Amino acid sequence: MKQVITLFAFFLFIGFSASAQDAINVTGSWSMTVQTDAGSGTPAFELKQEGEKITGTYTGQLGEAPVTGTIKGNVIHIEFEIQGNLIKYDGTATATEMEGKVNLADMATGTFKGKKK
Repeated sequence: MKQVITLFAFFLFIGFSASAQDAINVTGSWSMTVQTDAGSGTPAFELKQEGEKITGTYTGQLGEAPVTGTIKGNVIHIEFEIQGNLIKYDGTATATEMEGKVNLADMATGTFKGKKK
């Protein structure tokens, strides 16, 4: 019985270690490709992640702006404001890629794909 409990504890520990190692970290420089019904673009993001919180900078056709967001599991949300217009990116991410939908202040919608530089 003691061996069974020890074995169970070992596999439980391995499972927790694996999930901690699998945590996604999006900190770094990102190149995006955006396609919307209003046109396309290739913005860049410089992101910093602390836990589930994301901060950083957007640079692209709309100008430059500070970014805030969250990542929970592999679900990512990034947003920023340009001239009072809220831009939102919602999708999924790995440590090196992300993709999803973009909403340009409800004036245009589309998709994005990104790769970490």
